[in-house]
Amino acid sequence: MKPNQTRLNILIAAMIFMAPFFKTNAQSDDQSNGAYRKIYIQESWAKLDTNNDGVFTEKENELSWKKIKRFDSNQDNQVSFEEYSNKIQIPNLETDGKRKLNVLYKVTKEKDLYLDIYYPKNAKEGDKLPVVIYTHGGGWAAGSRHGASNASFKTVHTALLDKGFCVVSVSYRLWEKDGTTSMRDCVIDCKDALRYLSKNNQELSIDKNRFYAFGDSAGGQIAQMLLLSSPESLEGDGSLKNYDYKMVAGVSWYGPCDFEKSSLFNHDDRPDFRDRFGPRILMPDTKEKDKLALYREMSPINYLTKTSPPLLMIQGDSDTTIPVKHAYYMEEKAEKIGAPVSIIIVKNAGHNWRKVGADINPTRGEIEQSTIAYFVSNF
Repeated sequence: MKPNQTRLNILIAAMIFMAPFFKTNAQSDDQSNGAYRKIYIQESWAKLDTNNDGVFTEKENELSWKKIKRFDSNQDNQVSFEEYSNKIQIPNLETDGKRKLNVLYKVTKEKDLYLDIYYPKNAKEGDKLPVVIYTHGGGWAAGSRHGASNASFKTVHTALLDKGFCVVSVSYRLWEKDGTTSMRDCVIDCKDALRYLSKNNQELSIDKNRFYAFGDSAGGQIAQMLLLSSPESLEGDGSLKNYDYKMVAGVSWYGPCDFEKSSLFNHDDRPDFRDRFGPRILMPDTKEKDKLALYREMSPINYLTKTSPPLLMIQGDSDTTIPVKHAYYMEEKAEKIGAPVSIIIVKNAGHNWRKVGADINPTRGEIEQSTIAYFVSNF
């Protein structure tokens, strides 16, 4: 083992020993007794200290430096691991209600998987609460459940807590280029999170018959899969497979609905843009004859039926990552079979509601309120 790595492991161990003495909300709610903090520090530090020299400087990442330089206690224009680990806080929703953070729900050979549970402030012991499950975006290859506390997601989740929902933010394995994991694993992990919640519904004071799905981009596709595919499909952890649940409604922000119809991803200057995501569905050794079945399996539209729970898709008309055609295509099928799908098309909006040429319409605030209202209307 490299000397720097040995020193890093010793320092992380020291931080875990000291964790109970930190007076932050996040630590007091930590269900992992410090184990997850160790993981978070190690993984986040590795992304900063790219040359593995034990310090992080502006040269390594100028954008990240702007956020991290405040940790530079001795003003030497670099942040040491000690400075970083002493000051870094795990991003979570700050709420007035009870929280269960860093709940281990599944162990895989690649990594342990955690979720965070946020309760409405007026929740009482023995309540059976409806649950909104948030699945983060990031192209199935990046992002984390901590995005639940960022920007528009913070607004939506805080409002849902005020409305009496429980909010659960889920981690899942990310796609790896070497074929270790695929999009299928992302979806299965999130379905296992639902099964875990179902298994432990009594202790967690949640109603396994009132689950809701919410996600953006890749998380939007996962949210659609959670909403539309049956609880027993896409089996994962054997210890969780017999626990069922009921989905009530879901909202997808700029999430794809179909990978078979490649024209949904195409643009004039990108004649076969599906190839960007195809490798995240296929394995390196996937045979040509098996590709179509895998594309279909990961396409939420194939699970849509007349009796599906209500789905709201919100898409930007100028999104070049997940084109607006996905919303129109899902709406078209829904109309044919009588399924409950609604769409909102945001004008002048690219991916992540970026403005393209003019102000987006409806506004970001109106998108947030529409999302909140949709869940409340299906309470």
